Amino acid sequence: MVCEEELLIEKVCELYEQISGLESLKPCKNVDMLFTQLVVTCIPPSPIDVTKLNKTVQDIRSHLIRLCGEAEGHLETHYSTILGSYDNPLDHLNIFPYYSNYLKLGLLEYTILSQHCAHVPSKIAFVGSGSLPFTSIVLASNHLPSTTFHNYDMDPLANSNAMRLISSDPDLSKRMVFHTSDILDVSNALKDYEVVYLAALVGMDKEGKNRIIDHLAKHMAPGALLMLRSAHGARAFLYPVVEPCDLRGFEVLSVFHPTDEVINSVVIARKYPVPMHSLEQGLGSMILPNKCSEIQAFNPLNHGNMIEELAIEEQLL
Repeated sequence: MVCEEELLIEKVCELYEQISGLESLKPCKNVDMLFTQLVVTCIPPSPIDVTKLNKTVQDIRSHLIRLCGEAEGHLETHYSTILGSYDNPLDHLNIFPYYSNYLKLGLLEYTILSQHCAHVPSKIAFVGSGSLPFTSIVLASNHLPSTTFHNYDMDPLANSNAMRLISSDPDLSKRMVFHTSDILDVSNALKDYEVVYLAALVGMDKEGKNRIIDHLAKHMAPGALLMLRSAHGARAFLYPVVEPCDLRGFEVLSVFHPTDEVINSVVIARKYPVPMHSLEQGLGSMILPNKCSEIQAFNPLNHGNMIEELAIEEQLL
């Protein structure tokens, strides 16, 4: 097993050297080939724990995640521009090479959400929606036909491109709202959402991600749900990892690690129904995720994996 891990790390580092040496990460044959090789290398289930890598490989991983984020942004801008040239962009979404993954991820996340949400949410926020807000589009079109989606992104061009995709649709143009904001500058509005989605690449290092999670814990409505995307095993070379212990102020309800072509793990958590300052004052008398059991998952998409249910017990001393 150690040998397999060494070969994996060696391959990832080799691809990192090639990718980091590229003049541009905009879509082209060479860029597409290298990132495809990287995904193919990282997607098989692996027991590797990226937190135990040596500092050199940790630094490579951190930089690689940023390069993946940059390349993903260029890819989305490229395809959003093409889609925006059609009269009815929503009829052509499948030209994006990974659109089928978003359909699978959308169904998976909706199924998980349905297990923990007693009613259909009227307002959902998606933080980091980008030029191709596929999650909002898939959920709004296929699963939540009466819900309004508020999409947040810092990039005005990304929001402009995204709005072009839905502007010609009489339904989605009314139910999808776009905000050009840093989510750390949004406070009172966060109380309006029953569910908040946090994109995988919002907060590309642990400190940045935790700062956003803490902000959401402070300003989301008590009892509201937070859906996050994480990564597991070798897939953590592609995306940041969110650990249950990072979710201060939230009760972690479940963690799901797909083993198919859907790369991101899905974490769902509920904001505690008490103010954040009360939690901070009482942390000394509370034991955070102290019990973890795995149960056989519902399997809507044949993801072939388990959900890890994390039971969080509050034990007053």
